[in-house]
Order: sequence, then C-alpha cells, then structure tokens
Amino acid sequence: MADVTPSTSKKKSGKAKPAPKGKAKAPEAKTNGNSTDATGLRTKTDRPLTSSRQDLALDQSTKISSSDVCVFYGDKQALFDVNVDILSNHVTALIGPSGCGKSTYLRCLNRMNDVIDIARVTGNIIVDGIDIYDPDVDVVELRARVGMVFQKPNPFPKSIYENIAYGPRIHGLASSKSDMDEIVENSLKRAGLWKEVHDRLHEPGTGLSGGQQQRLCIARAIAISPSVILMDEPCSALDPIATAIVEELIEELRQNYTIVIVTHSMQQAARVSQRTAYFHLGYLVEYGETDQIFQAPKDERTQNYITGRIG
Repeated sequence: MADVTPSTSKKKSGKAKPAPKGKAKAPEAKTNGNSTDATGLRTKTDRPLTSSRQDLALDQSTKISSSDVCVFYGDKQALFDVNVDILSNHVTALIGPSGCGKSTYLRCLNRMNDVIDIARVTGNIIVDGIDIYDPDVDVVELRARVGMVFQKPNPFPKSIYENIAYGPRIHGLASSKSDMDEIVENSLKRAGLWKEVHDRLHEPGTGLSGGQQQRLCIARAIAISPSVILMDEPCSALDPIATAIVEELIEELRQNYTIVIVTHSMQQAARVSQRTAYFHLGYLVEYGETDQIFQAPKDERTQNYITGRIG
C-alpha cells in the first residue's frame, strides 16, 4: 500500500466514513452498565459504542486500521494520507530516513501527539474496532491498552518492584498484595528479567544496566495488560548483546501482543518483523511482507533506501 500523491486534508467532521469495500462490518458493541466496551476502553458516557464514528469496518485479522491519517504541527504538514492495516500478533516495522514521519505515525496510535499543543490529527485510526480519536474515548484507558516503550530507557526513580506495580495500582488491577506480587513476577518473567532481578526487587530500577532498564520498561508496559505495544527505536541506545536480547524478547512477545516498532536499522527490521512500512517525506510509500519489501520492493524509492542510495 502506498500513498505518493499529496491531497488536501479536511478536518474531522464527526460523521461516519463508509466502510471500506471488501471488509466485514464490525459487530455492534454493547455496554455493560459501567461505560466499558468489549476491548476494555472506557468511555465518558454510558452509551453503546456503536456511534456513527465507531461503527466502522475492521477485518478480523486487523488490529489497527488507519485511514487517510494526516498530522499537522501548526501550519506544517508532517504526515500525508496514511492508509495502513496492522495485523494482530505481528511485528510491524516502520522504517525510513530521519524526519520521514514514522515516529509521528507511531505516536498517533496512542494519541501521544495530543500532548503537543500545535499538533492536529485528521483521518481515522481504529484499534479493536474503536475509533481512538472519538471524543468519548478515555485517553488514559487507551494508553493502557496501547503501551509505549521509548528510545531511551526511562525507569521511574523507584524500586524495580514499584516500577512494575505503579501502573496496575493506578488502574486498580490488583485487589491484594499477593495479586500485585503475581503481576510483578509475571511481567518480569515475560520481559525475560525475573531471573536477573528476583532477589533485588526493592533496589532502584535506575541501578540496572541499560539493556536491563529497557526490559524493565517493557515489563512495566505489559503489566497493565495492553493489547498493543509501540516501540520507538527501543535498541538505539543499547549495545549489541543487549539488542539481541531485546530482539529475542520481541519475537516472544508477539505471541500475545501486536507490536509496532520504529527502527533506523534495516537489519533489525528484517530480523524481528513480519511486515514493514517504508515512509518517505511524510508519505507511506510501501507496505507489505518484510521479505518482499527487502527482496523485491515495488517502489523505486524503497529500493533506493534499502540499498543505501537515500537516507
């Protein structure tokens, strides 16, 4: 899939877009009396989650569907009409030169761009059948469902235990100390860190090595039971050994999570992802199976990037 021609973007009108051809219509969601839909996203009103904007089509194998997504920073347009479906339990790599829009798109997926006053997003992004830019979607709950791991490890200035326990505590996921202990242990095990830190859980998380800190941040993200994990160059600050460990972890995590990773390393994209999207100057140029993108790209610009002619 590629978008290579600029078009004039429009402000979101709040009206539903017709369902894309060839996709089955999403089943009608029901409320359970506490303003929580089937995916766990709470809304601010106790109404059925089948509003005109949310009742959009979604292929069952698709976790995230983006339609005509544009991003503006003030008067400058950074992303142009991105259309892409991200598949469940896949690792999708976003690649391209610096400033091409890949991180901007990644931040759209859990509304991190909302914290930038001059940022404006148009188009539709559907996660588990829900339009995440619907005004009734609770952004805090969204970011619990769509977690983020940043480029530089950023453990809280707390103990290893409290780094993991913080999210479940504020989201009310543990009713007792034993429940919290289980969440902390399971999260560290999934992040491949338990054996290394189980006997020093009350020591500062900042005292871990860089690679361990990044795995701690991954454990912290999965502790609140997300369905999607976003990773913005998670290995760029790590040494080769730590990078290899995180890459092995990513492969294990995709059995239970959908992962979208931004990387400047084409070798890493080829190693860890099943699908790859190439961005250039704010446009999604090409998207497909990773092997196809790297071995037989359809667009000349993709070919030029992966062979080092541009970038």
